[in-house]
Amino acid sequence: MEVDGTLLTLLGISAGILILMGWVEQIYKGYKTKRLKDVSKFLMIFIAAGSILWLLYGIIVSDVFIIGTNMSGLILMIIVLGMKKRYDIRANASQSE
Repeated sequence: MEVDGTLLTLLGISAGILILMGWVEQIYKGYKTKRLKDVSKFLMIFIAAGSILWLLYGIIVSDVFIIGTNMSGLILMIIVLGMKKRYDIRANASQSE
Protein backbone atom coordinates (compact mmCIF):
# COMPACT_ATOMS: atom_id res chain seq x y z
CA MET A 1 0.00 0.00 0.00
CA GLU A 2 1.44 3.36 -1.05
CA VAL A 3 1.06 6.18 1.49
CA ASP A 4 1.18 9.83 0.48
CA GLY A 5 4.10 11.74 2.01
CA THR A 6 1.82 14.47 3.37
CA LEU A 7 -0.44 11.90 5.03
CA LEU A 8 2.59 10.19 6.54
CA THR A 9 3.86 13.55 7.87
CA LEU A 10 0.47 14.32 9.43
CA LEU A 11 0.37 10.85 10.95
CA GLY A 12 3.82 11.31 12.53
CA ILE A 13 3.02 14.77 13.89
CA SER A 14 -0.34 13.62 15.28
CA ALA A 15 1.20 10.58 16.97
CA GLY A 16 3.91 12.73 18.56
CA ILE A 17 1.44 15.31 19.84
CA LEU A 18 -0.83 12.67 21.38
CA ILE A 19 2.04 10.90 23.13
CA LEU A 20 3.54 14.11 24.51
CA MET A 21 0.22 15.56 25.70
CA GLY A 22 -0.01 12.80 28.31
CA TRP A 23 3.24 13.99 29.86
CA VAL A 24 2.23 17.66 29.65
CA GLU A 25 -1.05 16.89 31.44
CA GLN A 26 0.83 14.95 34.15
CA ILE A 27 3.24 17.85 34.68
CA TYR A 28 0.35 20.32 34.88
CA LYS A 29 -1.62 18.17 37.34
CA GLY A 30 1.47 17.52 39.46
CA TYR A 31 2.37 21.20 39.57
CA LYS A 32 -1.17 22.13 40.60
CA THR A 33 -1.52 19.48 43.31
CA LYS A 34 2.16 19.31 44.33
CA ARG A 35 1.71 15.52 44.40
CA LEU A 36 2.98 12.77 42.13
CA LYS A 37 2.80 9.97 44.69
CA ASP A 38 0.67 7.75 42.45
CA VAL A 39 3.04 8.00 39.48
CA SER A 40 5.18 4.87 39.31
CA LYS A 41 8.87 5.61 38.88
CA PHE A 42 9.33 2.10 37.48
CA LEU A 43 6.76 2.74 34.76
CA MET A 44 8.62 5.92 33.81
CA ILE A 45 11.96 4.06 33.81
CA PHE A 46 10.60 1.41 31.44
CA ILE A 47 9.04 4.05 29.19
CA ALA A 48 12.34 5.98 29.25
CA ALA A 49 14.23 2.85 28.20
CA GLY A 50 11.79 2.33 25.33
CA SER A 51 12.08 5.99 24.33
CA ILE A 52 15.86 5.74 24.27
CA LEU A 53 15.65 2.69 22.00
CA TRP A 54 13.13 4.47 19.74
CA LEU A 55 15.44 7.49 19.69
CA LEU A 56 18.36 5.32 18.59
CA TYR A 57 16.15 3.74 15.93
CA GLY A 58 15.04 7.19 14.73
CA ILE A 59 18.66 8.31 14.48
CA ILE A 60 19.62 5.18 12.54
CA VAL A 61 16.78 5.59 10.03
CA SER A 62 17.03 9.42 10.08
CA ASP A 63 13.36 9.93 10.99
CA VAL A 64 12.88 13.43 12.37
CA PHE A 65 9.44 12.62 13.85
CA ILE A 66 10.69 9.63 15.85
CA ILE A 67 13.75 11.60 17.01
CA GLY A 68 11.76 14.70 17.95
CA THR A 69 8.97 12.87 19.73
CA ASN A 70 11.28 10.70 21.79
CA MET A 71 13.69 13.53 22.67
CA SER A 72 10.74 15.64 23.81
CA GLY A 73 9.25 12.68 25.67
CA LEU A 74 12.49 12.06 27.52
CA ILE A 75 12.75 15.72 28.53
CA LEU A 76 9.15 15.74 29.81
CA MET A 77 9.75 12.46 31.63
CA ILE A 78 12.83 13.89 33.35
CA ILE A 79 10.70 16.85 34.46
CA VAL A 80 8.06 14.49 35.90
CA LEU A 81 10.70 12.39 37.66
CA GLY A 82 12.28 15.53 39.14
CA MET A 83 8.92 16.80 40.32
CA LYS A 84 8.06 13.39 41.77
CA LYS A 85 11.32 13.25 43.71
CA ARG A 86 10.88 16.80 45.00
CA TYR A 87 7.24 16.37 46.03
CA ASP A 88 7.84 12.93 47.59
CA ILE A 89 10.67 14.39 49.72
CA ARG A 90 8.37 17.21 50.86
CA ALA A 91 5.55 14.76 51.65
CA ASN A 92 7.88 12.53 53.69
CA ALA A 93 9.29 15.54 55.56
CA SER A 94 5.82 16.80 56.49
CA GLN A 95 4.76 13.33 57.68
CA SER A 96 7.75 13.05 60.00
CA GLU A 97 6.98 16.36 61.72
